Amino acid sequence: MESAPIRLLRFDSAVRHEPAIDHWLDGRPTELGSLARRWFEVMRGLGSDVRELLHDGHPTVCVGDAGLAYVNVFSAHVNVGFFLGAWLDDPAGQLEGTGKRMRHVKLRPGGACDSDALTALIHHAYHHMHGLLREGAG
Repeated sequence: MESAPIRLLRFDSAVRHEPAIDHWLDGRPTELGSLARRWFEVMRGLGSDVRELLHDGHPTVCVGDAGLAYVNVFSAHVNVGFFLGAWLDDPAGQLEGTGKRMRHVKLRPGGACDSDALTALIHHAYHHMHGLLREGAG
């Protein structure tokens, strides 16, 4: 994407399991909460180095302390967001957004969702972050 070094968003308060996230997910409307929980569980299960926290009021996962992705529930949809989404390959064309760094996938109850492609995108983001960390991204 750009030639400048990628700066990672770091969260030193991320923990292996944050009970407040389960409470947050339980408090969301049924269909929207189920969507958010489903995709957050995929993120939680990426690896033993995954940590989590509530950041800006919504569930967020990190690789170690490096911010990776989040879910957020809105009135009619759920976002699965990626802090470095602008650098991700997205062959299925799911990512939305035009900012310098972040991108998201918008999910609606009953709407079309390529679950395999979204799962692959989440895994790709995880492996991409591992590559950045190996390269010493800051």
